[in-house]
Amino acid sequence: MPQPTAICVYCGSSIGRHQEYAEQARAFGEEMARRGIALVYGGGKVGLMGTVADAVLAGGGKVIGVIPRQLVELEVAHPGLSELVVVDTMHQRKTRMYELSDAFVALPGGFGTMDEMFEMLTWAQLGLHRYPCAFLDVRGYYRDLRTMMEHMVDENFVRPEQRENIWFGDDMTALFDWMQVYQGSYIPKWIDPSSVSA
Repeated sequence: MPQPTAICVYCGSSIGRHQEYAEQARAFGEEMARRGIALVYGGGKVGLMGTVADAVLAGGGKVIGVIPRQLVELEVAHPGLSELVVVDTMHQRKTRMYELSDAFVALPGGFGTMDEMFEMLTWAQLGLHRYPCAFLDVRGYYRDLRTMMEHMVDENFVRPEQRENIWFGDDMTALFDWMQVYQGSYIPKWIDPSSVSA
């Protein structure tokens, strides 16, 4: 595929324990702006969410935030975005972020980041999209998750080809290069005969 036009970035609404998390979020936003790629994200001005958004904006890039009404105050909606989309539910938020994006990247984050990214991985597994999905592994944050995914493959719950469609690494240049040559494919999820009742 060509370079993505809009990357959906999932990341923490907190800053994390180590300064490097914010430094890499800032660098990622700066690189997006330099490449002319729009940011789609959760709409907050706090934590890594705010850091990456501020970096894209400072670089002259476009930022679209999508946030549910009940989280406008809790996550402190960013007042300076190119566009802020306010929706009614979390389900609408995730759907709208998907509709606006053609690539998905997870920076360090918590349960919300995992929920949103794994929904995109599931949709890819089901053939609902063929966009690149990647984890930027700052300070080895996603090392154990990568190991868990390899275990899923070993135990025949995930196909090797589906795992290979997911990028892990700490090199941003390599990540952007990978997205430019990514060829999405649909590998049907197997149904083991032993799992089907007679």
